[in-house]
Amino acid sequence: MGYTVAVVGATGNVGRELLNILAEREFPVDEVIALASARSAGKEVSFGEDDILKVQDLATFDFDGVDIVLSSPGAAVSAEFSPKAAAAGAVVIDNTSHFRMDPDVPLVVPEVNPEAIAGYKKKGIIANPNCSTIQMVVALKPLHDLAQIKRVVVSTYQSVSGSGKEAMDELFNQTKGIYVNQPASSNQQVFTKQIAFNTIPHIDKFMDDGQTKEEWKMVVETKKILDPQIKVTATCVRVPVFIGHAEAINIEFAKPISDDEARKALKAAPGIIVIDNRADEGYVTPSECAGEDPVYVSRIRSDPTTSNGLNIWVVADNLRKGAALNTIQIAEELIKTHLK
Repeated sequence: MGYTVAVVGATGNVGRELLNILAEREFPVDEVIALASARSAGKEVSFGEDDILKVQDLATFDFDGVDIVLSSPGAAVSAEFSPKAAAAGAVVIDNTSHFRMDPDVPLVVPEVNPEAIAGYKKKGIIANPNCSTIQMVVALKPLHDLAQIKRVVVSTYQSVSGSGKEAMDELFNQTKGIYVNQPASSNQQVFTKQIAFNTIPHIDKFMDDGQTKEEWKMVVETKKILDPQIKVTATCVRVPVFIGHAEAINIEFAKPISDDEARKALKAAPGIIVIDNRADEGYVTPSECAGEDPVYVSRIRSDPTTSNGLNIWVVADNLRKGAALNTIQIAEELIKTHLK
């Protein structure tokens, strides 16, 4: 049996990746529908190697008969159309921030809390977490099971693709312009400061307490997905990398945990590849994870400055595991366990 699947936001970075991964993983579809805004209606997008889909206008589309909606159009658009799709009988897996902290909407990373998917029946919607949260909780889960995490301090190094195609274009144009003595400001539209050859400690808007919204997301989403008792503090930084987020994570546990114990637990966990050789090239960088599905963990080492402390380095493709792949893994678990 195949499903009718609609991809909302099909012309964006994540939407195109959703279509690619649906085909790659041979998700059981009878029909795939590409949806986007009116200005993109009529455009064509690829589905697999051979199929071309014509984009339809989301505003006029009737969701009746659609089984699963994979939604990544932006929070405001999703707030309007995801409930309409759910009311028509579809299960919506939403990749925007709008529904993540709704207590009646499960927030799911399949390697961490697949049992939460059952909560979709309340509103017909499942939320996909923030990209930086996803890769972190995948790495934290086996360690939390082993020694109970008390506190996490994370610094992120996030690629520009997390802000969309225009952000990637801005990095490209600024970098090219610098070599011909063109002011970076002439190619500055997405970021608040120059991104080429620079780092910006500012992702999303600032909140009253000094955090950015991205940092707040990592805190509250980790608590909802993994454990409400874990204390989390984050500093989120945009870096001049096209694809791939990296995170330096310092973890404090309730009981002792050795480097070897942590390494063994991480190696045994689903969705993780450990590359941790204490030598040149014995770690993974963002450029090496682009186009890859796993979360990579490197630089596993004790922190002697605190009781039961550990440091790890975590890298993943933010468009795949951080967005599209996680969405489709949720859909796979949904049809396996709940829609069969």
